[in-house]
Amino acid sequence: MRTATTVEVSDNARDTLNFVVEAEAMGLDVCWVAEAWGSDAPSVLGYLAARTERILLGSGIIQLGTRTPVAIGQAALTLADLSGGRFLLGLGASGPQVIEGLHGVRFERPLTRMRETVQIVRQVFAGEKISFSGKQFQIPLPGEARPMRLSKAANPDIPIYLATLSPRMLELTGEIADGWLGTSFVPEGAHAYFDHLDAGLTASARTRADLDICQGAEIALFDDEDRMREHIRGRTMELAFSIGGMGSAGTNFYNAAYGRQGWSGVTGEIRDRWQAGDREGAAALVTDEMVLATTLIGTEPMVRERLRVWRDAGVDTVRMYPAGETLDDKLATLGRGIELVREIG
Repeated sequence: MRTATTVEVSDNARDTLNFVVEAEAMGLDVCWVAEAWGSDAPSVLGYLAARTERILLGSGIIQLGTRTPVAIGQAALTLADLSGGRFLLGLGASGPQVIEGLHGVRFERPLTRMRETVQIVRQVFAGEKISFSGKQFQIPLPGEARPMRLSKAANPDIPIYLATLSPRMLELTGEIADGWLGTSFVPEGAHAYFDHLDAGLTASARTRADLDICQGAEIALFDDEDRMREHIRGRTMELAFSIGGMGSAGTNFYNAAYGRQGWSGVTGEIRDRWQAGDREGAAALVTDEMVLATTLIGTEPMVRERLRVWRDAGVDTVRMYPAGETLDDKLATLGRGIELVREIG
């Protein structure tokens, strides 16, 4: 398995840079840069491209609706050039709260928008004149405009990863993407994802070997179970937020994903309590087992065994979010995580 992490620049950009540079020195394979509702990803990726030499750099993710497909393609070509071919383009639909509430763009037809965006971006990568007529995009618009191509050289080999959770989006990922950026992953319930990914792969005459399964989770290592359980209790609120508060009351892809993986009996109640303002009540419904099932938290033997389960379930790239109070703590956790992945092969 390959190793990866995700960073997002907060108030201390220097710590982020130092973290990535040290992670590269440790042998980390991929660093994804998040965008969410904080810093933008392309600016950070350009900066990191100038400060690193070997590590792959990916947008994890650029959100559909925040840029036109051609602007996404321009950024990807530029970053691939600046990094010497080390760039991976990660795309995601996000959700109505961010897309409509923050960007003022309608969150409509995300499946169609994703498919058409990838089609247009691949035209950009191929160096073609960009001409597209779809349900979401028409390029060029009717009138005097004519199809144009970018002045940058073509680069059709830039991999495209999709961050998806819903069944139809997962199927689309298997059909058209080079990789899947997964989250909220329970290997024992992996069929909730892989059945749909495999259906898309079959539709495009491909196999699982054609899709990089990149799965992410927090990693935290402990010497004893008492400290581990204390750490887990601190994570129940975060998981309650994912299940109950991500997205909107009517659209929460995380809630649905956890429901499909075996917790449908409690995900609705967590959402209802969170949306009613009872966050403590929502967190109280999150069990230790739910946290452990979707993370790499535990003693070293526990995490080593969990990594084997991930590997056997079909994960190709482990995306680790290292726990720690300081930069040194996080780097130490990440470094040991890299070693554990190497140990299991």
